Amino acid sequence: MRAFILREQKPVEEDPFFFVEEPIPQPGPGQILVKVRACGVCHTDLHIAEGDLPLRKSPVILGHQVVGEVVELGPDVQRFRPGQRVGLAWLAWACGECHYCRRGQENLCPNAQFTGYTVDGGFAEYTVAYADFAYLLPQKDPPEQLAPLLCAGIIGYRALRLTGLAQEGRLGLYGFGASAHLVAQLARALGLSVYVFTRAPTHKELARELGAKWVGEAQERPPEPLDAAIIFAPAGWIVPEALKSVGPGGTVVLAGIHMTPIPEMPYPLVYGERGVRSVANATRKDAEEFLGLAKRARIRPIVEVLPWEEAGVGLVRLKRAEVRGSLVLSVPG
Repeated sequence: MRAFILREQKPVEEDPFFFVEEPIPQPGPGQILVKVRACGVCHTDLHIAEGDLPLRKSPVILGHQVVGEVVELGPDVQRFRPGQRVGLAWLAWACGECHYCRRGQENLCPNAQFTGYTVDGGFAEYTVAYADFAYLLPQKDPPEQLAPLLCAGIIGYRALRLTGLAQEGRLGLYGFGASAHLVAQLARALGLSVYVFTRAPTHKELARELGAKWVGEAQERPPEPLDAAIIFAPAGWIVPEALKSVGPGGTVVLAGIHMTPIPEMPYPLVYGERGVRSVANATRKDAEEFLGLAKRARIRPIVEVLPWEEAGVGLVRLKRAEVRGSLVLSVPG
């Protein structure tokens, strides 16, 4: 099979990737072999490639928003059958036995494995995955439309859930890329008012198209205090700005896996029972709940599709905030 691998970390403009020919991996006990049809490109891929996150496997095949078909079952797999469409997300495996797994927080499992980071992911023609961590997907929907749901959507849903907002309230979104544009749709379907903070003109335009009540930039104040905010941009300086816009009792959720240092803040910014919390990965329960909600609420990613040979070009565009919505690689089959 052909695979697009990362051997060393450096700026994506310097093209740290290589196309290689590798044997098709074989599924082990509890695993499935998946023929990849599409794979979303995520900011986490960018952080891994450029060294914001330590390299845990080298070389590694990136990509953790994988849509494909089951082509082979490993021993003891009864959950799927060949030909079914499945999705693979960031959480590739958790032990099920540790303190965190036992209390329903498998996203915090210290032994967890992650697709496209500690195990090879979807920037390849085939990949293997644990069947218990794969998701059955609709057969008729275009695979490129489904891919962003598997990380941008799931992580965004977990972040929204951690805000504590339910069916009313004012939600701020800082950064308006792949995840935020899905959260905006879900939030509006739940009855929330959405306020978007972003610099890119194309992102501002998309936010308005998706029904944002107000659109501005991070250092601006919305017309009324927010009840909660989610920060998707990996910029620590935004945290105090978000706190200035959130009213008493509100929560600021940090949705990224990486963020630049957060500046020192005066206590009044968090006084009034304002909270700051981070999102760390997501559970299978998050994934199942979001995929169900996305279907019922008719969440539709805005997708730009590239041939997978242009993955490096796509990561450069992602870094420059030149992608409108989600970026997805199409893998020929």
